[in-house]
Amino acid sequence: MFEQEKDRAELAETIEDLVARKRYPQLRDLLLPMEAADIAQLCGYLDEKVSLVFRLLPKELAAEVFVELDSEEQELLIQSFSNTELKEVLDELYLDDTVDIVEEMPANVVKRILSHSDPETRKSINEILKYPEDSAGSIMTTEFVDLKETMTVEDALKHIRRTGPDKETINICYITDKNRHLIGLLSIRTLLLAEEDDVIGDIMERNFIAVQTLDDQEAVARSLSKYDFLALPVVDTEARLVGIVTVDDAIDVLQEEVTEDIEKMAAILPGDRPYLKTGVFETWKARTPWLMLLMLSATFTGIILTYFESSLMACAILTSFIPMLSGTGGNSGTQASTAVIRALSLGEVQFRDLFRVMWKELRVSLCCGLCLAVVNFGKMLLVDCWLLHNPAVTPQVALVVCATLVCTVLCAKVVGSTLPLLAKRIGFDPAVMASPFITTIVDAISLLIYFRFAVVLLGI
Repeated sequence: MFEQEKDRAELAETIEDLVARKRYPQLRDLLLPMEAADIAQLCGYLDEKVSLVFRLLPKELAAEVFVELDSEEQELLIQSFSNTELKEVLDELYLDDTVDIVEEMPANVVKRILSHSDPETRKSINEILKYPEDSAGSIMTTEFVDLKETMTVEDALKHIRRTGPDKETINICYITDKNRHLIGLLSIRTLLLAEEDDVIGDIMERNFIAVQTLDDQEAVARSLSKYDFLALPVVDTEARLVGIVTVDDAIDVLQEEVTEDIEKMAAILPGDRPYLKTGVFETWKARTPWLMLLMLSATFTGIILTYFESSLMACAILTSFIPMLSGTGGNSGTQASTAVIRALSLGEVQFRDLFRVMWKELRVSLCCGLCLAVVNFGKMLLVDCWLLHNPAVTPQVALVVCATLVCTVLCAKVVGSTLPLLAKRIGFDPAVMASPFITTIVDAISLLIYFRFAVVLLGI
C-alpha cells in the first residue's frame, strides 16, 4: 500500500522506464506482488501505457484491477481490447461488478460488453438493471452458495467445492427450499466443524436478517455495519432468495452517500466523477445554481439593513459587530445541523425525536451563548473601550451585542437542529439543510434580534 503520493509517482516513473526499455518480465515481476487497488492507482499516472501494463497481468489480477479503475479508464481499455481479451476479462468479473461497469459505460460500449457475455450473464445483468438505482436489488450479486436442508455436511462441502470458485463469497451459505424461499443460513466455520453425516437442516441458523430488493441501499449498508455481517441475503416480496449484498458493496454505497452529503452540505450539486477528472464546465454547473439561490436569499439581509438604516446612522458602532454576530450564528447553526445530519444518517434519531433534540439544543445553546456573551462583554470593555480608546463602545452597547449573541446562538442551534429533521420528514435530503442554507436564515434572524435590542436598550 502506498503511504505517500511521492511513492506512487516514483513507482510510475520506474514502470515507464521499464516499458521504454521493453523489460516486460521485470515489469511483470514488479506488479505481481502488488494489490489490485494499488495497481489501479498507478494507472492514473501511466496514460496510454495502461493497456500494455494491463496485458502483462494474470487474468484474475487483471480483472481485479479493472474493477478498481474509474469509468473513463475502463472505457479506454475496453476500446483497446480484442474480442477475446474482453471476454476473458468479463469471465473473471463478478456479476455485480459487471453491472456497475455497464451502468457507467456509453451505449456502444454496453452493447459490446453484452454481446460478449454468455446468455445467462446477460439475463442476470438485465434483471438487476431493472431495479431502482438506489435499491438493494441494484447492488446485489446473484453469485452466492445455496444449499438444501436435506443435504449432509459431506454433500454440502462437495457442492461448495464444485460451485464455489465462481461465487463472490462462500463464507456464508444460504439454505433454500424447493421454491427458493430462504429458510436459513450457515457459516463455513460451522460447516467445517460439523460431522460429515450431520444434516444441514439440523445445524443451520433459522433466525436471520434479510432485506428486500426494493429496500434503500443506504439502509442495507447500515444494516451490514450494525450487525457486522459480511453479506446480507436479498429476497423478493415472496421471500424467495434472489441475491446477496456483500460488505465491499456496502462500503462503496456508504462512501458515495457520504460524498454526496458533503457536497450538498457545501451547496454543490452532487457529481459522480473524481474532482480532477470533472471538467470546468461541469463544476460550474454543479456550483452555480446553489450560489445563485443563496445570493438571492441573502437579499433578505440587505432588506433588513436598509429598514434599520436610520438606527445604524444613530449608532454607527453597531455596524462593526454585525460580522461577528452573523459568523457566530452561522457557526452555531452549522454545529447543530452537522450533528443532527450525522445522527440521521446513522439512524440514531428520527422525526419523533424532534422535541428531545430541540430541548437538548436549547440547553446547549444557553450554555454556549452565556459563555460567549460573558467573554465578549469583557473583551468589548477592556479591548475596544479601554485599550483602543473607542468611546462609542459603552456598557449599554456591549449589553446590546451580548444579549443579541445569546439569542442568536439559541436561535441558530434550534434552527440548525430542526431543519434537517423537518427536511427528512417531508422527503428532502437533510444534507440540503446544512451550512450555507442555515447561515442565510440565521443571518436574517440575528439582525432582527440585534436591532430590536438596540431600539429597546439604546432608544435609537
